[in-house]
Amino acid sequence: MDQAEIARRGLVLLGCGKMGSAMLAGWLDGGLPASSVHVIDPYPSDWVQAQGVHVNGALPDSPAVVLIAVKPQMMGDALPSLQALGNGDTLFVSVAAGTTIDTLAGILGAQTPIIRAMPNTPAAVGKGITAIIGNALTSAAQLDTTETLLRAIGQVVRLETEAQMDAVTGVSGSGPAYVFHMIECLAKAGEAQGLSADLAMQLAKATVEGAGALAMQADESPAQLRVNVTSPNGTTQAGLEVLMDETTGLPKLVENTVAAATNRSKELANG
Repeated sequence: MDQAEIARRGLVLLGCGKMGSAMLAGWLDGGLPASSVHVIDPYPSDWVQAQGVHVNGALPDSPAVVLIAVKPQMMGDALPSLQALGNGDTLFVSVAAGTTIDTLAGILGAQTPIIRAMPNTPAAVGKGITAIIGNALTSAAQLDTTETLLRAIGQVVRLETEAQMDAVTGVSGSGPAYVFHMIECLAKAGEAQGLSADLAMQLAKATVEGAGALAMQADESPAQLRVNVTSPNGTTQAGLEVLMDETTGLPKLVENTVAAATNRSKELANG
């Protein structure tokens, strides 16, 4: 399945909030005709309505892809209207957190090709990372198509099993919030050392952004980059001795943080 087939058969986007809008913007920028996109959303934004896509109209009989981008709690209301498209050759891709492939198949039909995806919030600025896994009915071509569609919002990785999705949730799904809190803490610590709140926050944001960009672009590992910036008996070493302490420092804290989020993901999926 390629973009030409999606353009011909149509793509249905169920839910067009921040995540859906970010994906839609990427698809349209990438050349997907607006006339091929059908958006279903009870409260479409002015931006969505201005893109030339079909909004809350009649759907094609056999769209190439239905992408589900509603919040998990809205799934029960939204999905039944699409049941008629299940058990066919329409691919369903879900970016709804915590909703398993089995749950989706229970609504759409056991013969429905389904791919579950876990993006994260930096998708809103095209810097997300999304993990995908398909059921046994999905083809290699459908996985390729999904990867292409989701590259509109950042990087894409493929999982070996759906069970890995809980750990992905704990690391990259929830991870942006951990980093936002790190920025808060770094800024507060700067204030405590005499900087103004605005200056401390500017320094903290730019430091995290810059370090992330360097980590992505450098050939060295993050561990080596850390070593590169750490002069013997210098300021960075003094700070790292606190941060890297095995009992009171960051390693155990982050391990516990990711474990808590992963375990909660498992609970929600089984709930």
